[in-house]
Amino acid sequence: MTNERYDVVVVGGGIAGLSAALYTARADLDTLVVNDGVSILERNAILENFPGFPAGIDPRLFCLMLDEQIERAGCSRLDARTEAVRSAADGFVVRTDGETVEAERVVAASWADAEYLEPLDVGFERSGGKRFVSATDGGRTAVDGLYAAGRLANRYHQAIVAAGHGSQVGLTVVGDADPDFYNDWVTPEGYFTNRGHEVPKGCEEISEEERRRRTRRGHDRLRTYLEEWEDETPVPHPSFVDDVR
Repeated sequence: MTNERYDVVVVGGGIAGLSAALYTARADLDTLVVNDGVSILERNAILENFPGFPAGIDPRLFCLMLDEQIERAGCSRLDARTEAVRSAADGFVVRTDGETVEAERVVAASWADAEYLEPLDVGFERSGGKRFVSATDGGRTAVDGLYAAGRLANRYHQAIVAAGHGSQVGLTVVGDADPDFYNDWVTPEGYFTNRGHEVPKGCEEISEEERRRRTRRGHDRLRTYLEEWEDETPVPHPSFVDDVR
């Protein structure tokens, strides 16, 4: 029995999947992220090569803030293992170990288990002992409405690459869905209109008062994270026999 229907279901709650979900949710596409376990990034010691953090940042803190960001964007979350994705007359049926949902579009962003895609006629590529989903730069696969992002799409494993490709795939989904409006970027009031231009699709002009309000909100929230964060030992790899924490 199917419980709910979404515009987009993202399978995988790592940085690629969450980046894709951030863009689809900001486009007012009803988005569900299905995730089982923790992101690979949370197993790393320190994230030092992500632009914008001069001395690095704790990967677990980074993931925590990204989790909140997609929730603020309106994403739903489901902690479950995806067992199968099947085509339906008007999209897909996504079956997990807890429930079943429908989706108009699916973004596969899990690594390295992609057995749930076996019911679909999606192309796979092999490199050594690893298997990837064949996809375009924008994430489109051989199955209409199915996209692949991040490592599963044979992209480099670095966090910034995963975030960038996930975002690119999210924008591809948004472009294919063609919503009336989506919140992509924000400019000062008059940036376009004072020059006789229409505000582009996906853009929002805001007043100086609103700009200051949003800036304070963002800085205050970041300050709270940094003041309250307590260092955490990296999550052990599942292949470890003993819990090293």
